[in-house]
Order: sequence, then structure tokens, then C-alpha cells
Amino acid sequence: MASATQHQRPARTERSPSVVNLLWRSTIGKKAVMAVSGLVMLLYLVAHMLGNLKIFFGPDDFNGYAHWLRTIGEPALGYEWTLWVVRVVLLAAVVLHIVAAYQLSRRDIAARPVGYAHRGASRLRMTFATRTMRWGGVILGLFIVWHILDLTTLTVNPHAEPGHPYENVVASFSTWYGNTIYIAAMLALGLHIRHGFAAAARSLGVTSARLAAGLRVTANGLALVLTAGFLAVPLAVMTGVVS
Repeated sequence: MASATQHQRPARTERSPSVVNLLWRSTIGKKAVMAVSGLVMLLYLVAHMLGNLKIFFGPDDFNGYAHWLRTIGEPALGYEWTLWVVRVVLLAAVVLHIVAAYQLSRRDIAARPVGYAHRGASRLRMTFATRTMRWGGVILGLFIVWHILDLTTLTVNPHAEPGHPYENVVASFSTWYGNTIYIAAMLALGLHIRHGFAAAARSLGVTSARLAAGLRVTANGLALVLTAGFLAVPLAVMTGVVS
């Protein structure tokens, strides 16, 4: 009769989590993901704003720029291939940013189930910044959907003409609701960048007081320039400078 030990199966060795998995599970890792994904989106926003400003050079320049975006890399790459690569990278950055932000928010709530009894000025500033980031993120997420439907798929743009981006921008900003949605979103974007830039720096290990102060100035400047740059287009259409 075989002994019991002969029928025992060898114990399974559990695989240790990968470095990427461990990083994602940790709070520091999630903050790093938020910082890096935010930087990717910030670089895109700078390029996008500069491209938008070409509308002041007239329809030919702006439409030519829009066509150039779709032909980058030709003939090695196909029509719009580069544009789709950029879209996929941006989508991944947005999804990672949102998921990491949500999970960090849940962890923060779980760690502080009871509200603070006494809040000083610094705590109030942190609370304002946190709420601005959260609600600003929600506004920007909804705006991205609207912006795609408005100027990419042309679904909600009542006077859109496929293949005429200049005319479509003018048509969008010729409506009160198009201007209202865009302006509100750009103001939210400015606040999001202002608070998020400093938070990202802390997440990436910036501890020097002097460097932190410099980054705050940089964050304020970036927020101001990007907000003004993006708002310039709808304001120009509203005032007849661009028509």
C-alpha cells in the first residue's frame, strides 16, 4: 500500500509579482503613473495649442496644417497612421491618468474616514486644490468626448463640412453653446495644470524648496499661456477677427 506521502502533490510555487505590478499597486507607483501620463498630455497640449493658433494665418494655412498632420511619415507610413499612433498614446495616457487618480482618491478616503476637526489655511488650500483637480478632471473628461464629436466626427457640429477644418472651427465657435463649453473647459484646464504640475513634481521626488518654488512659477506660467492660447481662437471668432 502506497504511503500518503507518495500521493501528495508537490507544493506549487507562487509567482512573485512583476516589478510593473508592484509599482502599479503602490501609492508611489500610481502617483508616478499620474505624473508621467500628465506630462505626456501636457506636451500634446502645447503642440495642439500652437497648431490651433495657425488659424490666424487664414484658411489655407490652417487647412494645410490639418492635412499635413494626416500625412506625417508618408510614404513610409500610410495616410493618418502617425495621427492614429498619437491618438492611441493619448488615449492610454488619459485612461491611466483617470484610473490612477480614482484609485488614489479611494485610498485617500479609506485612510481618512473621519473628516478633520480643525483645518488651518494650508489644509484648506490642499482641500481646494484636491477638489479643483477632481472636478476639473471630470469636466475635462466630458469635454474630450464633446470635442471629438464636435471637430473630429463632426456629429454635433450643425454646419460642419468634412475636409474643411477651418470652416468647422468657425462654425463651432459661432454658437453660444460651443463657446460656453469650450471656454469653461479651458478654464478648468488651466486650474488643472496649475495644481497638477506641482503635484506631479512632488510625486517624482522633487523635495528642494527652491526647486519647488521654481516649479510653481513654471506651473502658473504654463497654465496662463495654455489657457490664453486656447481661448484666443473662440474669442477671435466671437469678435470677428477670424471668420
